[in-house]
Amino acid sequence: MTSHSLVPQSPALRLPVAQMRNVFHPGDVERKLARLQESGNQREYETLRTVYERMLERGPERFQVKPSGVPDMASLYEQLPNFTEVLDDVKRHVALAQDSSDGLEVTPMLLLGPPGIGKTHFARHLAELLGTGMNLLPMSSMTAGWLLSGSSAQWKGARPGKVFEALVEGEYANPVIVVDEIDKASSDAQYDPLGALYSLLEYDTAQSFTDEFAEVAIDASQVIWITTANDTRGIPDPILNRMNVFEVEAPTLDQARTIARNLYQGIRAGHDWGRLIDPEPLDDVLDHLAQMPPREMRRALMTGFGNARLDRRSTVEITDLPKAATGRSRIGFVQ
Repeated sequence: MTSHSLVPQSPALRLPVAQMRNVFHPGDVERKLARLQESGNQREYETLRTVYERMLERGPERFQVKPSGVPDMASLYEQLPNFTEVLDDVKRHVALAQDSSDGLEVTPMLLLGPPGIGKTHFARHLAELLGTGMNLLPMSSMTAGWLLSGSSAQWKGARPGKVFEALVEGEYANPVIVVDEIDKASSDAQYDPLGALYSLLEYDTAQSFTDEFAEVAIDASQVIWITTANDTRGIPDPILNRMNVFEVEAPTLDQARTIARNLYQGIRAGHDWGRLIDPEPLDDVLDHLAQMPPREMRRALMTGFGNARLDRRSTVEITDLPKAATGRSRIGFVQ
């Protein structure tokens, strides 16, 4: 697939740099549509015809974006202190793409660690860094491989897969696609929910990935793949071998306080009512939040902000925060 520069790179430019890249060949779609019309089964394959027409209407070009400079990552190290090793890997890939016309290539990664430590949160921040979109695929709810790669148009209720939709209906040639809880993917003898990943995670085969519904080659080679898991059991070795595996530990207490402070300030800055809240949280509030998994901190802070405003106060006090839930395991901290 071809690409051409849209925005010239400049050392002073701090916005994402973009190129345009073709994610499919219109000629392939035109031939498929012509054969469909000649077959006389337009009513039977109305959904497929609509997909082909939609592809031709939108055209093949999508934005391929990358950060304009490696220093853009500095804030991520502060916001995600327990993801330093992962960020170092991304930083190396970003550095390779600088001062060149090359797109950003990131080796597929597996974030391995206990629930609630911020793996999906990291993926969302990475998508923001790259200036591209993020698609979340929760594998715990996927029971058939066709959800990734589409199902044959011959089947009733057939439709394209999630990868096809992300590239054809989306704006980007290199979206971040998060395969969440890949270790919880269920499978049976008929369908393998991870089967499509064997080709999607390989650069060469991903360049001409064929969705089973549309049967048109799609360039998925620029997709940035992030998978998450609690452990590697249930993940086939050939898939593990296609990814860089990072064991993400729970944050230390100091790191958890940093995460809580950044969340406090981020939520406050993102809302107009934030001007009515103190710019800095109290120490005991941070200590209380630091005992929670990162995914729970935001909910606790929203409760705290709300309670403070109910009392017409600008300061969030520890009594404004929800008490720790009983009967639930807390995240362990690294000493």
